[in-house]
Amino acid sequence: MNENGLRKAVFELEDVRYVYNRRQLALDGISLTIREGEHVALVGANGSGKSTLLKLLNGLLAPTGGSLRLLGREMVDLTRDADAEHRFHREVGLVFQDPDVQLFSPTVGDDVAFGPLQLGLSLVEVRRRVEAALSQMDILELRDRAPFELSGGEKKRAAIASVLSLDPSVILFDEPTASLDPRTKWVLVNLIQDLGHAGRTTVVATHELEIVPIIADRVIVIGENRRVLADGAPGDILEDDDLLVAANLIHAHLHRHATVAHVHPHETAHHD
Repeated sequence: MNENGLRKAVFELEDVRYVYNRRQLALDGISLTIREGEHVALVGANGSGKSTLLKLLNGLLAPTGGSLRLLGREMVDLTRDADAEHRFHREVGLVFQDPDVQLFSPTVGDDVAFGPLQLGLSLVEVRRRVEAALSQMDILELRDRAPFELSGGEKKRAAIASVLSLDPSVILFDEPTASLDPRTKWVLVNLIQDLGHAGRTTVVATHELEIVPIIADRVIVIGENRRVLADGAPGDILEDDDLLVAANLIHAHLHRHATVAHVHPHETAHHD
């Protein structure tokens, strides 16, 4: 808590812009604060900039305009201090949409051990962290398997385990349920929910509105103008049909049964 009784800010963005190759606008004036312990869903149409925003929050990209503070430090200062940048990446982990980006070692166990080894931890501590991360993802039996032998869902779990082994307090997820079968998707949704219940700050970029109330207590809608369209509780956001249509998250034809909105086949499919 800070002196005002608020939880500490993890990310603070003020009028943040990002332009690829000096000509392709990805984000245009994003202002928001995410605090410790929040569970945030980032929702928006294809091309709205959700993936770019996650990369900014993870320090992989630097804004081309505006101010970005990460764990209380201006990003420009953070990148000039190797020790501070190292500590930041121990605290904040990103699970990419494509797990093959994170799985590059001969075995799953090697991938999960890679991060802790880079931290210079003892072999005993590395083994403990690998065991804990694999157990949390319920994939101990995959320890000696090669990543290319895994199913899509198994790869997703292994990628999350490779981030958990760093023991970060903040985890960012980019479309974690994309391209998964229904059973595997809901197993993964429950795992993300459990991470939040364990006290971690989670930020999940997703276009699957049905999982939002389970994984998030706050929803940030990014519009096709690459700005924040809305920021509020899941119930308020998901019941605002006009907002969801404006954000190109659903089609105009929406069915309602009692108080529950059913998007049926009219939900828009996206990939950032």
